[in-house]
Amino acid sequence: MLDHLTYTAPEPKVIAGAKGDWELVIGLEVHAQVASNAKLFSGASTTFGAEPNSNVSFVDAAMPGMLPVINEYCVAQAVRTGLGLKAAINLTSAFDRKNYFYPDLPQGYQISQLYHPIVGEGEIIVDMGPGVARRVRIERIHLEQDAGKSIHDMDPALSFVDLNRTGVALMEIVSRPDIRSPEEAAAYVAKLRQIMRYLGTCDGNMQNGNLRADVNVSVCRPGDYERYQETQDFSHLGTRCEIKNMNSLRFIQAAIDYEARRQIAILEDGGQIVQETRLYDPDRGETRSMRSKEEAHDYRYFPDPDLLPLEIEQGWVDDIAASMPELPDEKKARFVQVLGLSEYDAGVLTAEVESADFFEAVANGREGKQAANWVINELFGRLNKQGLSIADSPVSAAQLGGVLDLIGSGEISGKMAKDLFEIVWTEGGDPAEIAAARGMKQVTDTGAIEAAVDEIIAANPAQVEKARANPKLAGWFTGQVLKATGGKANPATVNELVAKKLGH
Repeated sequence: MLDHLTYTAPEPKVIAGAKGDWELVIGLEVHAQVASNAKLFSGASTTFGAEPNSNVSFVDAAMPGMLPVINEYCVAQAVRTGLGLKAAINLTSAFDRKNYFYPDLPQGYQISQLYHPIVGEGEIIVDMGPGVARRVRIERIHLEQDAGKSIHDMDPALSFVDLNRTGVALMEIVSRPDIRSPEEAAAYVAKLRQIMRYLGTCDGNMQNGNLRADVNVSVCRPGDYERYQETQDFSHLGTRCEIKNMNSLRFIQAAIDYEARRQIAILEDGGQIVQETRLYDPDRGETRSMRSKEEAHDYRYFPDPDLLPLEIEQGWVDDIAASMPELPDEKKARFVQVLGLSEYDAGVLTAEVESADFFEAVANGREGKQAANWVINELFGRLNKQGLSIADSPVSAAQLGGVLDLIGSGEISGKMAKDLFEIVWTEGGDPAEIAAARGMKQVTDTGAIEAAVDEIIAANPAQVEKARANPKLAGWFTGQVLKATGGKANPATVNELVAKKLGH
């Protein structure tokens, strides 16, 4: 189903330094909040925007004697995500304690998966242009609990802690260092978000922090990446720095570009890159040091003594696989191959699962290209103009389909259809009933149209002589007849009668 795509090797972004060219190497760790009503190890709510510290159980608050209990639904969501990324599902996985102190981490450790993640190697196909895509390898997906949130802007001298987010289930999706440009990094995150939204495993809301990316950036000389590919020796890729908690595709690109140029300047001045964690300041457009980069041994990982290894059955995984929806790449391919849409139109319509569902409802039993044109040009154009989402559309798929049915039956013209769409948009109602009540239907009575054609021809003998000498001028008569009939005459019938009367 994906034969319409051409897979290419990553094209590195080459940055010219003062002393030669450099190439970018990027890997991402994406933290996706699992779409679940309850947290990973407690029954507390995950509702966003609740009063501070109102969605906190005794387990989340680390009260003495409280034990975590795994949320089976969160495990299923991780498995579903792995299947969507064509990844290996590990039937046995285990949870570890990642030890560190932070004010919004009540336990003093985070329950995560280091040694035995629930999902192994997979891949994402990243669209980089019409018909061209790249593979980005997924190293692993592991489940872990989120920390709380420190609030620093409520008091000039004090910080506050909100534990509502503490214990919320996260999927950390770790890529290989396969990404070679800021644009590809943003496209990768966008594609990952799209897949998870189709799967229903993460809502992808970056503004709410439900999808965040840690971006690892390093630079190397041309040819070094190929040497890494041959040897798997990471030293060829240069020392990496990690930019934490990026929640904007635009900022991800800007941060990578700045960080790469910062590293190049240091190296060309004879310095060395310090492996560290950095933050991006969007106001200044720069990254700044946050702390030295920790390694796994710094966190003193050890198996969580309160949680047994997680063992799942292949039959359960197969049941999840059987319930998987059609994913965006397959849907896009079907729109191109079966409905005859262009690559561009299919890409626009499948960008969001809600848009794809709306289009399919409109196109059901109708001509695909016509449905696509109306959804993209008329509906999406109007939604974008008014800042509305597809969920807020005043025109339903059934109503838009009703407009197309009237065009298909010849009852209204394309111009009438746009007027009818405007009425449905502003007033609502059934398109067929509106067209009938307001006299918007085309005149298809050949006798009535012929009478109008005869009248126009009789009133314009000079124009008749010109049109008979130059058939291209016959369109003038068509326009006059349409004008005389208030645009209700069927244009095809008018053209046919005009040509007949003029002897063409």
